[in-house]
Amino acid sequence: MPYLAEAYNSFTVAQRRNIAIYVLGIMFYKLGLEFFNGSITSLAADRFKAAHTFTKIGAAQGINQAAQCVGAILIAPLARRFQTRSVLCVAIVMFGIMTTILLITDAATGGQMGRGTDGKPRYGDWNPNAIFPIWAIAGVGYGMVELIRRVIPADICGGDVMRLRRMDAAVHILYEVAGTAGAFSSSSAISRWGNNYSYFLTPIFFAFAAMIWSFIRHDMKPSRQFSDDQSVNLSVFETPRNNYLNEIAWGTYLFFKSIYIGGILIFTHRRFVWLFTSYSLALYLHRFLENSLAPAFAKVTLNNSAWAQIIVGGSNFGELCGALSVFLLAHRVPTPIPWLRLDALFLNIVWTLPVYATIQTGGVKWAWYAALTFLPISYGWAAGDVSLAAYIQASLNRMEINEPGVSPLGAVMSFLYSGYIVMNAVLSSVLGNVMDHDATSNGNIISSLRRVGGIQFSVCCCIILISTLVPEGSRTLNPQPVGDLQTPPDDTELKHIHHPREIYEADIYKASTDTHEHKALPLAPSS
Repeated sequence: MPYLAEAYNSFTVAQRRNIAIYVLGIMFYKLGLEFFNGSITSLAADRFKAAHTFTKIGAAQGINQAAQCVGAILIAPLARRFQTRSVLCVAIVMFGIMTTILLITDAATGGQMGRGTDGKPRYGDWNPNAIFPIWAIAGVGYGMVELIRRVIPADICGGDVMRLRRMDAAVHILYEVAGTAGAFSSSSAISRWGNNYSYFLTPIFFAFAAMIWSFIRHDMKPSRQFSDDQSVNLSVFETPRNNYLNEIAWGTYLFFKSIYIGGILIFTHRRFVWLFTSYSLALYLHRFLENSLAPAFAKVTLNNSAWAQIIVGGSNFGELCGALSVFLLAHRVPTPIPWLRLDALFLNIVWTLPVYATIQTGGVKWAWYAALTFLPISYGWAAGDVSLAAYIQASLNRMEINEPGVSPLGAVMSFLYSGYIVMNAVLSSVLGNVMDHDATSNGNIISSLRRVGGIQFSVCCCIILISTLVPEGSRTLNPQPVGDLQTPPDDTELKHIHHPREIYEADIYKASTDTHEHKALPLAPSS
């Protein structure tokens, strides 16, 4: 309780008000997101032909994630010109409009809400492959909202790093509370209204979120995170970046440049090389668990695609518990290594899925058993992800590289997330084909659950465990922040930064008033 009181009192009255508004809005956003993601995944599982169901679901999800990158690039120039709050509200309204495309399409072609006398949804007469472009368009809107919502906390808290950490922790916990409630509720909505209409509440929730966020009060100018870096050489283009299209082109160039620089930084430095397996691989496994294994288990084993959201609800609750554990044990577990090892070990729990598939007798109780299985797996992932994200930010945001327009933090995160997108897009589709073949040939997916679930996750468990031994100082049960795990202090090194989000800008630590010695990070280790 004293810790919570200290955290509460560290914010001003205005900041507490804005945080409350932001959290309330983001909970409505998460509710709408769970309804949409659960419904469209269930819809795809039911509408795609049985021989290619999970192959196409994996491909569609990969396209959706690639579209999120496009959305982030499209929205960044607007954040340079307008208040972040306004851009966020507009972005989520646009996302809400994009989610209605499939609703309108289904209604216009004869689809109806609810289930028919046979208990099945009454779909419109449209080609199921239309899910690909519709999911991609929704991905653009999703990417817009996700980019802006991840930077607006700095507008609320200003430059105090401790306030930002406390706000991020609180937001993450309540975000998962809404996610858990949304996942369970969307399962009921799919069963009642059919997966072609069960997400009609999504644009309504998004509209509520936009209205709530519009009450955030701040006098900040357009986001400095996306502000122009005057040290950047604009000769790459023939004309200056004075219009929207030119800024998009510039942003696209920097995006791919960041990926390239990030790859060099990661694979040529011992203190970073382990991040690819610990972050990108772990994130892929988590998404594969929720987006591929859960729908497949619900659709083929339980014969009810709506129950996948019950399983995802258990996963979301595990994420909530994991984030809360990191929040409460931050001082006792100072590095991400123990959490990552716990995450790796918990991956082996997925071996229970083929056992359930063998002994299940039907009924919703088996979906709840699977949800309980997903809970500890997602607990380990969330704890590792939250602690590792904090470590990456603390390790990189005080380093600089001699690359105009690119920061080490932005470059490394771009590479890690892009690596995850590529892995997820390729492997989800390839392994989805394995499950399709198994379901078509045997009428069940017991064998494929052992291969793409148990064997894959156990192999990745070994890879992640080995990677946690790479950084210097990590070969103890609960390593202390020494060697490669040591992060710079948060005191005077940050005082000369006018805005915390400037950590994404290039060369921000060149200020002559900096009293702490730091060196530019080479793109390759010295011999």
